[in-house]
Amino acid sequence: MAAHWTPRNEAELTAGWQLWLALRSSAWPGPDWDGTPAEAVRGLERCFAACDEILAAYDQPDSAVAGLVRSMLLAANWTLGLWRDDTDPLDSERAAMLHADLAAFSDHAESVRTLLAAGGGWASLPR
Repeated sequence: MAAHWTPRNEAELTAGWQLWLALRSSAWPGPDWDGTPAEAVRGLERCFAACDEILAAYDQPDSAVAGLVRSMLLAANWTLGLWRDDTDPLDSERAAMLHADLAAFSDHAESVRTLLAAGGGWASLPR
């Protein structure tokens, strides 16, 4: 991942802002979580859909922000592929694996959000 991002134009700044917002709370299940892995990754599904929309609206596939969006798609896709259809109750071993997968996604998302905030000029906003 790039160590620095500076938007090239208003469209890239907008795409960065949209990604920053999409990543705000996508990694962890909410208080209404039913305890299944499938429900735990619903936020990742929303993030994946938002990333698809950002790429579709921002038609510059060689840009840095498009690379950041694609990195989020890859990070979400891995976890979604493993857990999206799993509706079995979690035992302690599977809960630990799910937590590790969500934590890895969350760590990546947070590093992308930090990069976007610094380059976009909104680092002072509350996370």
